[in-house]
Amino acid sequence: MIKEITTKTLLNHVKQPDTWFGLRYNLNLYRGCQHQCIYCDSRSDCYRIENFADILVKTNAIEVLQDELPRKRNKGTIGFGSMNDPYMPIEKERELTKKALEAIQKNRFPVHILTKSALVTRDIDVLKKIAEQYAAVSFTVTTADDDLCKKLEPGAPVASERFAAMKELHKNGIYTGILLMPVLPFIEDTRDNVKAIVEAAAESGASYILPWFGMSIRSGQREYFYAKLDELFPGIREKYELRFGEQYQCDVPNAKELYQYFDELCKKCGITKKIEVYEEKSEQRKLF
Repeated sequence: MIKEITTKTLLNHVKQPDTWFGLRYNLNLYRGCQHQCIYCDSRSDCYRIENFADILVKTNAIEVLQDELPRKRNKGTIGFGSMNDPYMPIEKERELTKKALEAIQKNRFPVHILTKSALVTRDIDVLKKIAEQYAAVSFTVTTADDDLCKKLEPGAPVASERFAAMKELHKNGIYTGILLMPVLPFIEDTRDNVKAIVEAAAESGASYILPWFGMSIRSGQREYFYAKLDELFPGIREKYELRFGEQYQCDVPNAKELYQYFDELCKKCGITKKIEVYEEKSEQRKLF
């Protein structure tokens, strides 16, 4: 169900320092997400989203953003995609992300977009202008297997479409890479999966891959995820319960081995494991 709401504020400060993505602000133009990934942390009770399948559209978002941007003293990186995908299907119709990027470009702020969607290529022209300051697009890829994608991320474009979009961004000079997270224990934690992702990323022009071989599980999210495991992967839920209990952070059992193997693959393919981020004072990139 699509619902329209209004908002009083849009740009939220990110706790500093953000050593993962280099963000100063988070921006969410929608609530809920149409991609409906079975593992999504945004279903957790702590976020107080009543029904994650409902999509709430912030109809006054662009006006609020246009008011907020000139009043921000720190022109730090604005992140898209913390609680939902800014390029989920409804964006094709509503174009809130596109309009937000245009406002951000006029005010000369840098951006970092997190997405699973090829729709981001629609906005290459404005991203190229923002890239005069700094623009990064990170594609979340948890498996290179399109059939497995359809089970885990049923509303999102499959991995092959994301790699094709990454290649298009790279051809146009947009800094891009992969978020290899989460990696689901007992489902995606294989050397073959990691190898397929790294090699496809290299072929598609990825500059970096940020990995986490594991996932988080919290109240609210856990119940939905386990129900989906019972439906799609019979017997796997019991492995989670036995190994992780009520843990929040659930690293894959073979994490040490996978990280070592991942390091070797990245060196071979010339891919870094850190993202270059925007430095506010000198307006230059730096590596954490």
